[in-house]
Amino acid sequence: MKIALVGNQNSGKTTLFNVLTGMNAKIGNWPGVTIEKKTGIIKGTSHEITDLPGIYSLSPYSVEEDVSRKFIFEEKPDIIINIVDSTSLERSLYLTTQLLELDCKIIIALNMTDILAKKGIEIDIEKLEQILGTSVIKISALKEIGIKELIQEIESKRAKTKQYIYDAKLENAIKQVQNQLPKEEPHKRFIAVKLLEEDERFTSLNTYSIKKIITELSQNHDTDLEEIIATQRYEFIEQVKKQTVIKHHIKENISDKLDKVFLNKWLAFPIFILIMFLVYYLSVGVVGSFTVDFIAELVENFGKGVSELFINIGASDWVRSLVVDGIIAGVGAVLGFVPQLIILFICISVLETTGYMSRIALLLDKLFRKIGLSGKSLIPFIVGSGCSVPGIMGTRIIENQDEREMTAILTPFIPCSAKLPIIALFSGYFFGEKSGLVSASLYFFAIAIIIFSAILMKKFIFKNTSNTYISELPEYKLPSIKYVAKDVWDKVLAFIKRAGSVILICSIVIWFLLSFSFKLEYGVDVENSILASIGKTISWAFYPMLGENNWGVAVSAIQGLVAKEQVISSMSVIAGFTEEVEQGSQIFEGASMFSFFTAASAYAFMVFNLFSAPCFGAIGAMKRELGSTKKVLKAVAFQIIFAWILATSVYQIGSRLEKGRFNLVDILIIGIIIVSVIKIITKKQKGDECRGCPYCSSCKK
Repeated sequence: MKIALVGNQNSGKTTLFNVLTGMNAKIGNWPGVTIEKKTGIIKGTSHEITDLPGIYSLSPYSVEEDVSRKFIFEEKPDIIINIVDSTSLERSLYLTTQLLELDCKIIIALNMTDILAKKGIEIDIEKLEQILGTSVIKISALKEIGIKELIQEIESKRAKTKQYIYDAKLENAIKQVQNQLPKEEPHKRFIAVKLLEEDERFTSLNTYSIKKIITELSQNHDTDLEEIIATQRYEFIEQVKKQTVIKHHIKENISDKLDKVFLNKWLAFPIFILIMFLVYYLSVGVVGSFTVDFIAELVENFGKGVSELFINIGASDWVRSLVVDGIIAGVGAVLGFVPQLIILFICISVLETTGYMSRIALLLDKLFRKIGLSGKSLIPFIVGSGCSVPGIMGTRIIENQDEREMTAILTPFIPCSAKLPIIALFSGYFFGEKSGLVSASLYFFAIAIIIFSAILMKKFIFKNTSNTYISELPEYKLPSIKYVAKDVWDKVLAFIKRAGSVILICSIVIWFLLSFSFKLEYGVDVENSILASIGKTISWAFYPMLGENNWGVAVSAIQGLVAKEQVISSMSVIAGFTEEVEQGSQIFEGASMFSFFTAASAYAFMVFNLFSAPCFGAIGAMKRELGSTKKVLKAVAFQIIFAWILATSVYQIGSRLEKGRFNLVDILIIGIIIVSVIKIITKKQKGDECRGCPYCSSCKK
């Protein structure tokens, strides 16, 4: 059978999907985790089940909601499992009332009943089945309770019975419209209701006879039929709730107590700043840096061992150089940061599964609304901290087109896992014990730049952004060790695979370009190599942000378009050709061509890589979401130019501070100038706000 898993956002669909199929689809304790449908086979059966993005209604308002609705109507599943969050029964049953109108077997999986019991609330399952006319199975997807019963119900032949939830006049009109529909048309009751609501998606079925029925019914009411139908749905749901929900002594739960702290008017933002600082302090700072030197030494010793082995077996110098100076040095330079990535992924995964990420969205919503975004934009930013590609894809949960495009362009500004090796290497070497603070500063710098960029875009490009954001805060939950481990394992494995494929190939290419001249002569001086010749033609562009005309930095930065990790890999390979250097912080020492870096130029280089165009994978995702090559090219140009301006500004100010050419008064004056410029840019023109005139429907203000 073909089975669809349908429910509200954050109701536990993907957790149930993973339990039923044994797969490891991404889960999280916040809305919008699933943005595309996922298909698997239920263990022990041949039934195909599809996990659909969360929806609140079969009248979709966003791209991912449309995916769910199209699947239900076009793929024609044999069974729909409607997963209902028992802790939010009233909200969840609105979708259920629509699903029950379909010509399809519906099984209601009442999830999170274990949490409901802790609140002192009980649901009468038999009574609920009787009222809804379909089977209801009590489950806990997280604790894998009730799964056997759910599978047994899938196999059973029990069908739902028809339930009439509207008043007599409305039910009579629905029946009349049903009789006017073509005999072969499926889901007649559902379509009849949608025609009464005047849903644009069914206008092709709206005949003269049906219009006449709608007109007659409308004349008997003071308001439109869509509102009447919605009102009667909620009245039915209210009756269901009264008859099935049994409340015992209700105590204030742990989520309410925690929110008094985490959402406190004065404490919320300081706590958020502290948490994100600790995340980067743990991953990049003292704890994470312990592992880098250890792995660097392992890679170095491994390279030396391979080199000696090749010499002993009589391998050619160029083969030894390819393996040791190219592959091992390039791939090893990136793999050295895996322990730090593990710590970062654990921290982010814990924040996701506990439900704190939804609180961050709520905290920043008020600020984001002023710049043309909303709290929903924060979800792609959160996902983008792991990888920009799914982060950009996550923008489809945003209904407004301008807001969605703006978020897709700004998401790569968030420090992703691929940028962490760059941040860890430079901050660890140049800032020592302050590396955690420096890496955290880049995260908050990214937020500031996103806000500033959004202000510019809203002012000059995206002028029709929406400011609406509605989200239900999920219950706080203890992070599941099992799911955190799976999530971290998948992300780390993807990183290692990238190092073993993309970075391996790029390292070989870099080695070749360093070892040969344009005449294909092997063993030439590195300054006469193909790579050096290419780098020298573009190195001038990096001089204002580095204070040095260095071709090695130029080609390494360009390599970031392939993969951001490749920046460090390229620098390691290039450094190995200028001095006996294998990996890690040594690339800045001795006769290495990268020894010119100072704290100011190091920070500027990190800023450039943070804000410049993302890798080709992320650019491809941007094209998919923006829907136009022209828009993507403009976005990439904006990112590169903006990153260059920021990096140059950072270096020019930082280098002068290092040399004592700036003082606090100078910085204060510059700050006043910057704030003044921002105010001028963001100043509202006459007519931007509603002036209370009676012509709002005309001027749209």
